[in-house]
Amino acid sequence: QLQFVESGGGLVQPGGSLRLSCAASEFTRRASAIGWFRQAPGKEREGVSCINNRTSLAHFVDSVKGRFSFSRDDAKNTIYLHMDHLKPEDTGIYYCVAVVGPDGFCTYRKKPDANWGQGTQVTVSS
Repeated sequence: QLQFVESGGGLVQPGGSLRLSCAASEFTRRASAIGWFRQAPGKEREGVSCINNRTSLAHFVDSVKGRFSFSRDDAKNTIYLHMDHLKPEDTGIYYCVAVVGPDGFCTYRKKPDANWGQGTQVTVSS
C-alpha cells in the first residue's frame, strides 16, 4: 500500500513562499514517482508537479513553472515541494500521491494501489 502524509501548508501573502512535505511511513514501500496535485475551491483536483524518484526528472505545469521546485531527504523518506512567488490562484488543498513513472519519467496518473492523503491547505491571500 502506498500512503503519504502531506504537511507544511498555511496562509501566506502573495509573493510569499511555502515548503510542503510529502512523507512516507516506514511501512510504505518506495514509490517510483510522486505527484503533487491541488484542488481549488469549486474545482476538480489537478496535477501540479511530479518527480521520478530514480532519475529525479521532474515536471511542472506551466502555471507553476519557474516558481515551484523539489528537494528530498532520503533519510526521512520525504520529498519537499518548494513554492515561491505564490499567487492567489495557487490556493487549494495540496495532495501528494504515488503516480505512474514509466521510463524514468513521471505522470499525473495515480497508481491503482495508492491512496490519497488528507492533503494540506495552502491559502494565498493578502
